[in-house]
Amino acid sequence: MRFRTQGNGMAHASASGHTSEPTGEKHLQRGLANRHLQLIAIGGAIGTGLFMGSGKTIHLAGPSVLLVYTIIGVMLFFVMRAMGELLLSNLGYKSFRDVVSDLLGPGWGFVVGWTYWFCWVVTATADVVVISGYVRFWWADLPAWIPSLGTVVLLLLLNLIAVRIFGEVEFWFAIIKLVAITALILIGIFLVLVHFQAPNGATAAWSNLVNDGGFFPNGFAGLLAGFQIAIFAFVGIELAGTAAAETQDPERTLPRAINTIPVRILVFYVLALAVIMFVTPWREVSADSSPFVQMFTLAGLPAAAGIVNFVVLTSAASSANSGIYSTSRMLYGLSIEGVAPRRWRWLSARSVPVRGLLFSACCLLPGVALVYAGGSVMSIFTLVTTVSSVLFMVVWSLILCAYLVYRRRFPERHRASSFRMPGGIWMTWVVLAFFVAMVGVLMLQSDTRSALLVTPIWFLLLGVVWFCIRKRVRAQASRRHSGGTQQNRAE
Repeated sequence: MRFRTQGNGMAHASASGHTSEPTGEKHLQRGLANRHLQLIAIGGAIGTGLFMGSGKTIHLAGPSVLLVYTIIGVMLFFVMRAMGELLLSNLGYKSFRDVVSDLLGPGWGFVVGWTYWFCWVVTATADVVVISGYVRFWWADLPAWIPSLGTVVLLLLLNLIAVRIFGEVEFWFAIIKLVAITALILIGIFLVLVHFQAPNGATAAWSNLVNDGGFFPNGFAGLLAGFQIAIFAFVGIELAGTAAAETQDPERTLPRAINTIPVRILVFYVLALAVIMFVTPWREVSADSSPFVQMFTLAGLPAAAGIVNFVVLTSAASSANSGIYSTSRMLYGLSIEGVAPRRWRWLSARSVPVRGLLFSACCLLPGVALVYAGGSVMSIFTLVTTVSSVLFMVVWSLILCAYLVYRRRFPERHRASSFRMPGGIWMTWVVLAFFVAMVGVLMLQSDTRSALLVTPIWFLLLGVVWFCIRKRVRAQASRRHSGGTQQNRAE
């Protein structure tokens, strides 16, 4: 079975995994095993947005934050199912950027590739910022920029070795998250069962969820405000789609990773936050720090709080690690298509895109500068995460738009698919409408509105660059298409 080139002439793979990329060049290797992808998918859905941002979300929405995370999780599950069907419809696709470029055209592939790169640069910058706050839990006098810079250097060195090292690092980071959140849930339930009383007089009880103003203490406006930070908690959920080119047996591993998303959201988001509010009344939760750490601090268990602080620190490092990994692979793909410098397509002896990796890591240094400048960690975090959330919603929306084109252009592939998106076309429109509504929600608060209003500058910049390079890129795509067609005939 062999795939033919379509659309913009992107190179597609044969069953053996070869592509019509330039002959003689090394390619990304499938060095990620099933256990790596499963834990990468889990780690991508449990990050800084949950551990750090959920404090502000609880402050804004109260107990109704549980509904906020559930709704967002459901919507993004359908995005992932659409992405999964698209990636498995043609194993020549290395990532969802290839899907968008093939189905929507090279211009949109250019937009989604560079936007996704910028998404992770911004996200990793947020992680670098909050890492300094976590470290100061133990060493309040340590200059904040030192742990931030140290994190960038350490993760860069780890990613330079091989993709399997990235997989192993993410595997163990995710294990730490899973064990910690599971332990937090069990300890929290135990504290409720024994009616534990904190030093401030608060008693752990199931009723804490509704005793203070009900489930919607701040009304519908509070519920909407909760979406602002909560969206950022889910960035990275699509990381399994970025790792598709380096995953062994994607037809088996990718569906498994995607189908476990609902369970992960219910346990690690909804149940974990519910337990926190059982033990700590929601009004006691500070908007400026992690509620996972606060739960044990307010309960008078500083040792446990220190352990959880270590966990949330590793979570931020894990997210930054994912950012360095995914941005380097996106730059590699953009270089192959001719919309990024050719030197970024060079791979090391271990098939690592070193030059793109170094460039992406250097782009995290402004985060270190922000911390060095002495700004408030939470104010910087809110600004950066709002920009990231908007950009990620654009990326997710383009995946859905590619799905609509796929359904219209290749109905036979959809009928033959073993991993169809539930709800199909009508659910795609529902999720797109949800993203439009979320942009409106981000306009409600001044701190998120200012960040939202500056994001169009990025797309204006992309439009100018594409206008300048579009003819050259289309000519290169045409040559690749011709070369791929001749290769298929010869074979």
